[in-house]
Amino acid sequence: MGEALRFEILHRCPGSAARVGRVTTAHGEFDTPAFMAVGTRASVKGLSVDHIAATGTQVVLNNTYHLMLRPGEGTIQRAGGAHRFMGWPGPILTDSGGYQAYSMADLNDIDDDGVTFRSIVDGSKIRLTPERSIAVQNAIGADIIMAFDDCPPSVDPEAGPTNQTRIRIAARRDADRGRGYDHATRLAVANERTVRWLERCRAAHARPGEQALFGIVQGGTDPAARAWCAERVCNIDLPGYAIGGVAVGEPHEQIAAVTAHTARLLPEGKPRYLMGVGYERDLVAAVLAGVDMFDCVLPTRNARNAQAFTRAGPLRLRNAAHGEDFGPVEAGCGCPACDPAGHGWLTPGGGRFSRAYIRHLFMAGEMLGPILLSLHNLWHFQRLMLDIRRAIAEDDWPRFAREWPRAAVAIPVGSRTAIPPRGGDACNE
Repeated sequence: MGEALRFEILHRCPGSAARVGRVTTAHGEFDTPAFMAVGTRASVKGLSVDHIAATGTQVVLNNTYHLMLRPGEGTIQRAGGAHRFMGWPGPILTDSGGYQAYSMADLNDIDDDGVTFRSIVDGSKIRLTPERSIAVQNAIGADIIMAFDDCPPSVDPEAGPTNQTRIRIAARRDADRGRGYDHATRLAVANERTVRWLERCRAAHARPGEQALFGIVQGGTDPAARAWCAERVCNIDLPGYAIGGVAVGEPHEQIAAVTAHTARLLPEGKPRYLMGVGYERDLVAAVLAGVDMFDCVLPTRNARNAQAFTRAGPLRLRNAAHGEDFGPVEAGCGCPACDPAGHGWLTPGGGRFSRAYIRHLFMAGEMLGPILLSLHNLWHFQRLMLDIRRAIAEDDWPRFAREWPRAAVAIPVGSRTAIPPRGGDACNE
């Protein structure tokens, strides 16, 4: 069997840890830093694979937990794997189900062997262990598969952000059962499980020559816990490593600090993947810290809620102010919604879809609205990554800062003309 993944670093930023690279898999290449489109159930909602490719997307993510429930990994395997099943010819990454154990904590029970879920389909109990997660991912056939990990709350759920309601419910439930909750203890237990489960994942991996297994570093926002986990996870030789448990409610400054601290602990010559991070300034901060891969549901989830991302900031197209605005979502944008003619779409005179029309689609409940905004938002993030790669390759962050002012706020003050020295806490200021 050949090499499941090859990673080349093509250029390094002289003033930061940012780098441009290329990942090669059995189903093709993708450039890094890369933003993966999230196709949870083997579908990026509302978009055909031609649509996805038209946005500049090179790699997509599938969700192991949801595909295990429907249609079942056996169906996908009999179809010839995820690539044939969904019709996507390029690289695919599958997560492990570990994040679902965190995000649906009020619906599951976790122990040292694995997690028992209550199915969101029929309420039945489902057991997911490291071995089961890897077996499902082996059957799905993605190019990159993730280790099954224990993802703890990033901060104490009782003191944390409001969007951790389900985590607080789980913590209180466990306290009522006499287990209590201590955040430092929870981090330590999660770290130990994550390392042990990674060893079990590697032992269970049946297709190492075809699928690259990535380990995941946990540790919440505690630098010492992150360092402990990173040392032990990276002692297991793997094709790549990920930073998990970030962007689950923390402010930008804390996301950047945790990412910068953890990224420098990961092997220099392996791809580094920051899981679930999507706001532009968080992406830029992570790239400066040396991260290569990203995924997030923001572009398409927000699109389905009538929010468009633009370089000048987000637009809420349900707002009445857009009702008579016949201009494009974003002037100068090359996406299929803003520039249909550029993608071979037949519109009168090569005309674009206006803000007023897209607002009408949402107000009327027409599915074309979410489709057009999903195309626009994915294009926006792929253009962001393209310009980030150009800024690194050409050592031209000042140009990037002019063209992406909102994203460039992650570049430290005074560094939009000169990036801070490599190794400094550039993203923490």
